[in-house]
Amino acid sequence: MIDKILLAGFGGQGVLFIGKILAYAGMLDERQVCWIPSYGPEMRGGTANCSVIISDDEINSTVLEYADAGIVLNQPAYDKFLPFIRSGGTLIINGSIVDTTKRREDISIISVPAGEAATELGNHNLANMVCLGALINRLTTTNLLSIEKSIDEVVGKKKPQLMESNLAAVKFGLKY
Repeated sequence: MIDKILLAGFGGQGVLFIGKILAYAGMLDERQVCWIPSYGPEMRGGTANCSVIISDDEINSTVLEYADAGIVLNQPAYDKFLPFIRSGGTLIINGSIVDTTKRREDISIISVPAGEAATELGNHNLANMVCLGALINRLTTTNLLSIEKSIDEVVGKKKPQLMESNLAAVKFGLKY
């Protein structure tokens, strides 16, 4: 089994963070993992994307021509990365701010009102985690338990006060 995942948005939206969570979950599951971040020189507001590959077997190439699944958190990311989801794949979008007038019929596009959900959960910065929750059940190489353990390792040790809200956002996203 292999999952090739593309994540994209503005810097500051937590794109690289959810990539790190996915990669860490893959490592906890004792799978082969590749996490490649890409971002502009800006601290916030610039573009950010990353690819994550999680595999049962050795990863022969870190180049991601097409992804099996993805999350896009803003309109420029949607416009740029829509063609990079393989036919039959899934794209989770932050439906709070992304217009999906331009669509593809050969992929599943799941619009998640992540901004509204995050606000409802009490922290507008959790939109990325809501989208991550929506993605989990569409992956073959990881699951909610591994994501929870990953969040505990990555968030719980450094910022324990954010642990519960991140877990709540992921679980909220599972509905989608």
